[in-house]
Amino acid sequence: MSVELSVLDLVPVRADQTTSDALAATVSLAQAADRLGYRRYWMAEHHNMPAVAATNPPVLISMVAARTERIRVGSGGVMLPNHAPLVIAEQFALLEAAFPGRIDLGIGRAPGTDPVTSWALRHGAGGVTEDAVAQFPEYVDNVLAMMEPAGVGLALRGRTHELRATPAAASVPTIWLLGSSDYSAKLAAEKGLPYVFAHHFSGSGTAEALELYRANFQPSPEASQPRTFLTLNVAVAETTAQAQRLAVPQMLQMLALRTGQPLVPQPSVEEAEATFAELPLQHRELAEAMRERWVVADPVTARARIEELAASYGVDEVMVNPVAGAVEGTATDAVPSRVRTLELLAE
Repeated sequence: MSVELSVLDLVPVRADQTTSDALAATVSLAQAADRLGYRRYWMAEHHNMPAVAATNPPVLISMVAARTERIRVGSGGVMLPNHAPLVIAEQFALLEAAFPGRIDLGIGRAPGTDPVTSWALRHGAGGVTEDAVAQFPEYVDNVLAMMEPAGVGLALRGRTHELRATPAAASVPTIWLLGSSDYSAKLAAEKGLPYVFAHHFSGSGTAEALELYRANFQPSPEASQPRTFLTLNVAVAETTAQAQRLAVPQMLQMLALRTGQPLVPQPSVEEAEATFAELPLQHRELAEAMRERWVVADPVTARARIEELAASYGVDEVMVNPVAGAVEGTATDAVPSRVRTLELLAE
């Protein structure tokens, strides 16, 4: 492919899996991406969700980076208002020191969870202010400054104290801003940072957000020109019909999110098909409309569609979220349909 490929992993949990199984499956998927030549492997931050095990991106990144060889590993992303900036700066400075040149820090503004869990994250330990979301631009600046080798000066009680994320940094991770609205596009342009719009989640507004980012971009030490890529939900199998079957479990989960239903662990393909057949017509139509924005096809069609979308949005990299589900009888610590999606795209 003329388009470079990367991977986004939400670390989904199936109904037959434990958390340990889901983590083992993520390692196997990351190792496949590493072997197949994918550029990056990013993991998201979500909390208190029965269907998602990606609660702590820095821990996941260390786990995956240690079990792979060359692929860049990062967060897609860390929800910065949930954390004190120094904590994130320290975590990613250490990751960069351990795996130099392989770490990406993707930063987002959304809570990534429900209001109660968000309160517990931000206020339960008394370490994050009430107006954390409003302070997001300042937090981004703090993280950037703290990870630099020179650190930052903190004025406290009449004295300036040196503050560094790590004692002797030789390099810093690449920092990206992530978003699904115009806000992050404007902020990334203003600060001269690489930017990614969550096309895999939103599916609309992508062209407008990227145009706003490119038109207003201000060069910075982090990036001399606009830098972005596209995220896509993708399921690939030997035939389009097979790929469509494998996408049904993820369709049900996205439908639950859109209609305010509980997000339960992902069912098998067979169970999902049976559930889908019993849905009200309007819900089936909504799910199928969402799938139309994904790439669900045989390898030739999928590759052509990815290249078409990359050209349309003016990007040379696409990050795929492999959403192929598991059929009954699949080993609990494996995700062969997701691995096969990556293999078929790379072949």
